[in-house]
Amino acid sequence: MREIDVNHMGRERVICCYELGDGVIIDPGPQSSERTLIEALGGEAPRAIVLTHIHLDHAGATGSLVRRWPDTPVYVHERGAPHLLDPSRLWASASQLWPDDMDERWGEAVPVPEENINLVGEGDSIFGMRVAYTPGHASHHVSYLHEDSGVAFVGDMAGVRIPPYDLTLAPTPPPDIDVEAWERSLDTIAAWEPQALALTHFGTADDPPTQLAAVREALRWQAEVAASHDLEGFMAALHERIAERAPDEVDAAELAAPLDHLYLGLDRWRRKRDDGRP
Repeated sequence: MREIDVNHMGRERVICCYELGDGVIIDPGPQSSERTLIEALGGEAPRAIVLTHIHLDHAGATGSLVRRWPDTPVYVHERGAPHLLDPSRLWASASQLWPDDMDERWGEAVPVPEENINLVGEGDSIFGMRVAYTPGHASHHVSYLHEDSGVAFVGDMAGVRIPPYDLTLAPTPPPDIDVEAWERSLDTIAAWEPQALALTHFGTADDPPTQLAAVREALRWQAEVAASHDLEGFMAALHERIAERAPDEVDAAELAAPLDHLYLGLDRWRRKRDDGRP
């Protein structure tokens, strides 16, 4: 397995793509960072693109890569597949969060042809990896356990952690955060007893029980802060925590997990829960 830092917006240790030894890449990152990824691949077409979920920081380059290499298969959960076929709704939703710099931040939204898309879900096995449905961060999120190495590719489920610091944030942007589902998904990942966790933000965590406990604590704490503060107070509390525990990586942490988005996702989840909405 190889870690590929795609240097999102020119900053290291924000978004990590992973390449298995057989040329399978997991979460290629945003289209704006595609050039960095292609250079890391030596200009060679990947064997396949495997997605944990379709958010732009994880999967935004997928359509563009398939346009370059039309024979590349893409693996994604069925709930995420429609947004690869037609990324317009995803792009419009993201534009509400980043109204001023979508092109610079994310690049181009390129559809993936239907013939390239392969659906994966709970209980499947692909490229020597076991698949589990792990909602909570996104309703279409899946995780993968590589059987031979014991590495679990968990997308955003194990949190945002910028090395060398251990501070972990729970990435909770809108629209479909579900704290209870996230906790159950952490149980699913823990039951695998993985040897390591491959985080998109950022890098490999070699002590899975500690990292899973850290994201669980962060998720609960952030939910409590969001319930008792307004947006400004929430952002101030999180910024203070980051500055205290990861003083040299404040910008990287807040680029990987924008603080206002964390509040908006949790506030939306809490209002839906309180209203009894699914």
